[in-house]
Amino acid sequence: MEPANALALLEWQIELGVTEAIGDAPVNRYEVPAEAPKVKTSAAKRSKPAPGPVDAIDPVAMAQAAAAEADSLETLAFALGAFEHCELKRGARNLVFSDGMPEARVMIIGEAPGRDEDLQGRPFVGAAGQLLDKMFGAIGMARDAAKPEAAIYITNILPWRPPQNRDPLPEEIDMMLPFVRRHIQLAAPDLLVLMGNIACQALLGRKGITRLRGSWETVMDRPTLPIFHPAYLLRNPAAKREAWADLLALQARLREMS
Repeated sequence: MEPANALALLEWQIELGVTEAIGDAPVNRYEVPAEAPKVKTSAAKRSKPAPGPVDAIDPVAMAQAAAAEADSLETLAFALGAFEHCELKRGARNLVFSDGMPEARVMIIGEAPGRDEDLQGRPFVGAAGQLLDKMFGAIGMARDAAKPEAAIYITNILPWRPPQNRDPLPEEIDMMLPFVRRHIQLAAPDLLVLMGNIACQALLGRKGITRLRGSWETVMDRPTLPIFHPAYLLRNPAAKREAWADLLALQARLREMS
């Protein structure tokens, strides 16, 4: 084919839209196997090892270990403040550890801080706390007494306020119980007073304060008296007569042990 004719034929094919060169032999494109698409993987993905199993954290075991290391009330309070496995801590303003005289013969264990306690960082400072002071003042005892024989030492099962003052959850009680038991060991009181259902549930494994109150129990080898919580007495003034009987029983037991 003459060069001029070949050039004219090429220009004519371009005008028709032909843009690819065609081989000498015909090819059936439907018989050509399709290539599988190639997936690009970055070097970072190819070299990244598979994640290993994540060890679950046991908050109760962590609490037991932290409490066991405390050798004084000061270090126990520090251990509680450093404990990060209780969600209540994130919503509370203050850690509420204790109040009164640590050397007191009587250790009172309540349930959990309320709004006033959360604000001040001290247990039993609201209306229920004022009633508690009056109750024990009636038998000659106070949190600010100068002598251990007339003093009381106060703490709670939970050191942080639950949201909207709800009842503590069982898992929260279980988590804080190692600290409570260590607190009792370090304070070493002669007698324990459990105020309300939550304290009885935690340390006696039973609830039903109307049945438990007034009956002496034993917790960690110490005489223990369940009594009504002051907040309950504020809602049920008729129960103050039974609470007074329990206070007199406490006073008599202390005299027997003197």
